Amino acid sequence: MDDITQRPPRRLTRLSLGALSGLLAGYAAIAVAELLSAAVRPESGPVVAVGGAAIDRTPPGVKDWAIREFGTDDKLVLRLGILAVLTLLALALGVLATRWRLPGSLGVLAFGAVGGLAAVGRPDSTSPVDALPSVVGAAVGAGTLFWLVGRLAPVGGTRGRTATTGEAGWDRRGFLVAASATAAASTGAGLAGRVLGASRGRDAVASRGRVVLPSPASRAAPVPRGAAPRIGGVSPFMTPNDAFYRVDTALTVPRIDAAHWRLRVHGEGVTRELTVSFDDLLRMPLVERDITLTCVSNEVGGPYTGNARWLGVRLADLLRRCGVRPPSEGGSADQLVARSVDGMTIGSPVEDVMDGRDALLAVGMNGQPLPFAHGFPVRMVVPGLYGYVSACKWIKEIELTTFDAYDSYWVQRDWARRAPVKTQSRIDTPKPFARPGSGTVMIAGVAWAQHRGIGEVEVRVDDGPWQEARLAAEDSRDTWRQWSIPWRATKGTHTLTVRATDRTGETQTEERAPTIPDGASGWHSVVVTVD
Repeated sequence: MDDITQRPPRRLTRLSLGALSGLLAGYAAIAVAELLSAAVRPESGPVVAVGGAAIDRTPPGVKDWAIREFGTDDKLVLRLGILAVLTLLALALGVLATRWRLPGSLGVLAFGAVGGLAAVGRPDSTSPVDALPSVVGAAVGAGTLFWLVGRLAPVGGTRGRTATTGEAGWDRRGFLVAASATAAASTGAGLAGRVLGASRGRDAVASRGRVVLPSPASRAAPVPRGAAPRIGGVSPFMTPNDAFYRVDTALTVPRIDAAHWRLRVHGEGVTRELTVSFDDLLRMPLVERDITLTCVSNEVGGPYTGNARWLGVRLADLLRRCGVRPPSEGGSADQLVARSVDGMTIGSPVEDVMDGRDALLAVGMNGQPLPFAHGFPVRMVVPGLYGYVSACKWIKEIELTTFDAYDSYWVQRDWARRAPVKTQSRIDTPKPFARPGSGTVMIAGVAWAQHRGIGEVEVRVDDGPWQEARLAAEDSRDTWRQWSIPWRATKGTHTLTVRATDRTGETQTEERAPTIPDGASGWHSVVVTVD
């Protein structure tokens, strides 16, 4: 038998090879697109662009569910989901191409157009060139599919017929060579993209490594002795940087070279527009403060709150340099819109950031330059407000406007315009469904009401009376407080419940509310079984 051609593949085999061709074509398209995006802009890659567009169009309830179910892995799950969908589409187009070769290949181009439109439609896109990675990658993928499926077609002439039957054959060796070459070239393109992307990020990493944080003009007060009693299972008073929660919409963490970073302040009520560099900020008087941040997506008893020592410039001082006055002093702007390099917009009440609280343009976190995941080189930190109305990471612009004139990203998606942090408390130990032994069991946790402070925490066992817990020493009204109470545990199943009262005298409400539109409410309870 001719060693170059074989009998035409059976239908099932042909469809399988077509599916493989589609998969290889999709691999080639993604690899080339990612290589080009590393040269153009990492956020212009099709997976990131389509993922970002999906996040923007996802209903708030679904986003909240994703954060609740997957936590900080929500972006990884989205990426894997996009890749899974693209894999299925590539397989389907490959099968389609075995019958309709040209339409199947054009289908790859159609998905490239979708990726290109998603890239140029992102809020952070500034050039039509952002469409290039998706379009070129799709063109390569379409050509690859057309070429591979062509290898499955019967080969004419004597060379294309079997020696014994005269039937048309197919170029098996040619298909295997073409498939192997496609896989190898795609892998090479993908690796080159990784290397190029890493080299682009090295400048940002190097710039962070060169940062020497100045000594603050106003230091944070020492943490009082007794603010962090040693109770097993309770969250540490200071949250380490690598354990601090991260909730945002960025599929790739922006890596910004501090030497090239600039912040522009402009808008209504600004009499002197200002553009500052990172070095300019470091030369300004810096203040150091302990501040607890809380995400609005934090469920009752949830993990999305953390306490850190921040270093930065008082935002109010910077705004006053620009001539900005709060509404209480006759200012015309009541909303500060912060814009991030990734296109995020966050609206904060001007009155809140200028009322004397330590609202910061932060450059440091727990004695280090900000980690990339937490906003390097500069981010906003405003005690007392949920992050979605205050904590802009990777900030590049501040515009003064009004709430009537502009709705920021989350407000456009039905979240509240103003969102002060609600008084909340959490049981850290014992954990839900724990099985402690009978005898004395320590119930302990944290409570927070940023910018108001915690005045009292009470604990109830089953339907018994509320008992006052022992509060750890207060660092400031902008930080959480640890609390504890010993419990004489008896055998059986018990429900432990906690509630807090802030320093204004307001007690945490029992009424359960979801996170949307302005933060969850209700008492945190855990069920334990005492052996």
